[in-house]
Amino acid sequence: MPSESSFDIVSKIDRQEADNALNQAAKEISTRFDFRGVGAGISWSGEAVEIRANSEERAKAVLDVFKEKLVKRGVSLKHLDPADPKLSGKEYRLAVAMKEGISQDNAKKVSKIIRDEGPKGVKAQVQGEELRVSSKSRDDLQSVISLLKSKDFDFALQYINYR
Repeated sequence: MPSESSFDIVSKIDRQEADNALNQAAKEISTRFDFRGVGAGISWSGEAVEIRANSEERAKAVLDVFKEKLVKRGVSLKHLDPADPKLSGKEYRLAVAMKEGISQDNAKKVSKIIRDEGPKGVKAQVQGEELRVSSKSRDDLQSVISLLKSKDFDFALQYINYR
């Protein structure tokens, strides 16, 4: 092969799917009997999701409904970073941050795994919040993807721009 093949490793949220999951969760919360009269609600608050309810248990139940909808839409739960419910006036509020991007430490962990356990001749370089993996052999790149899928990271990975 005359040139190198490559792909990028990223950690991004499909915003449209996350928004659809939030809308589905809000619709289910408004119609479910166990959420009647408890002031339960879920909405976007900037880049984060805000959950409101009159008790800590109801707030956590709304979070569970949202997680269920995210899973059905193919969005990884590893993107969620929920805080503890806080009492605000007469209602509990739960802020759920949405994590995106691969931190420098995590990128170093992934590139070390590729170097140590991956095939020879595969190079991984950090580019901001993503990782570019390149090799002369496409089969080596496929084996790197398989290797990384077999590992359990505490952050979600997607593999894009395979060429």
